Amino acid sequence: MCIYSHSNMACISFGKRLVACLLNISEARRKDLVETVARAAIYNTEGVRREGTTVLNIFNDHDYNRSVITIVASIDIIREAILSACERACKLIDMCDHTGVHPCMGAVDLIPIYPLGEEVRVEDCAKEALAVAEGLTERVQGTSAFLFGWADTPLQRGLAQRRKEMGWFRKTADLQAIRPDLGPAPQRRFGLTGVGASPYVMNCNVTINTQDITVGHSIAAAIRESTPGGLPGVQVLALPHEGAVEIACNVESVKGSPPSHMDTGEPWPSFSIDGQPYCHAPASLITARVAELAGRQGISTESTALVGFTPHECRGLAVLALSEGIAEFWKEQRRIRM
Repeated sequence: MCIYSHSNMACISFGKRLVACLLNISEARRKDLVETVARAAIYNTEGVRREGTTVLNIFNDHDYNRSVITIVASIDIIREAILSACERACKLIDMCDHTGVHPCMGAVDLIPIYPLGEEVRVEDCAKEALAVAEGLTERVQGTSAFLFGWADTPLQRGLAQRRKEMGWFRKTADLQAIRPDLGPAPQRRFGLTGVGASPYVMNCNVTINTQDITVGHSIAAAIRESTPGGLPGVQVLALPHEGAVEIACNVESVKGSPPSHMDTGEPWPSFSIDGQPYCHAPASLITARVAELAGRQGISTESTALVGFTPHECRGLAVLALSEGIAEFWKEQRRIRM
């Protein structure tokens, strides 16, 4: 459904086959470089705009030295936008020189593709993710990739499991011991890129007022999906961040209706893919759970930050940006947020 005052036909036209790629690159301190990568997604090498493509948001984190670029287009045309951005990132970012507190392995660290439109299935995104992984390793010689989610056929291993298998969580990974799904053994300059597809994953980070990382680890363990009583779909890291500790959550969409045993006072945001219902834990629930656990240790929370958007916001803002022909929407979105 269109949530703006444009014609219904325009909304239907722009919305049906939309997908989002939340491109994670290992650079945030040189913002001009990050914007150069973002513009490579929406303009070709001659500077001509790619019709039907927009960058909704650029999220930079100085301590992490990591940026997330939200690229949206029809699934029929997004591949070239993603690959052009990746090519530019690989040219400009050298992992030999990278420093940052967030785990990472690649100049282009992560390429997830999510369905937004009702005519796009996760399986369609998986095929596109595989094509992107193949295109990256062919076009940028020396790059390597692993697959996750629906793109990892037939096992469909999740991102957290695949990262663990690749050594992503280690401070220093043995690149020569890694066996990527595509490309050669990872080279230090480019590192290793994760490419995959799944229902939408939101990022929600809650900062707690302490420098004690062990407190952060205990909170992360308590709310993680794999822990009894944890939050469905929530994968968590605790990281030092700007003189405090950040509880950094990947909030995966889960199939079905919201869990009946979790009365949060706020409905779980819901949507459908190919006629199947999905939902995700609301940021307010994650914040409340972190605040409760931190409070037991006499620690307060400082802030909550969303990296990008909820699925509903992403779809709505993409329709707006594309119907208005706004390619560099990240410059406009503070003015036109829902």
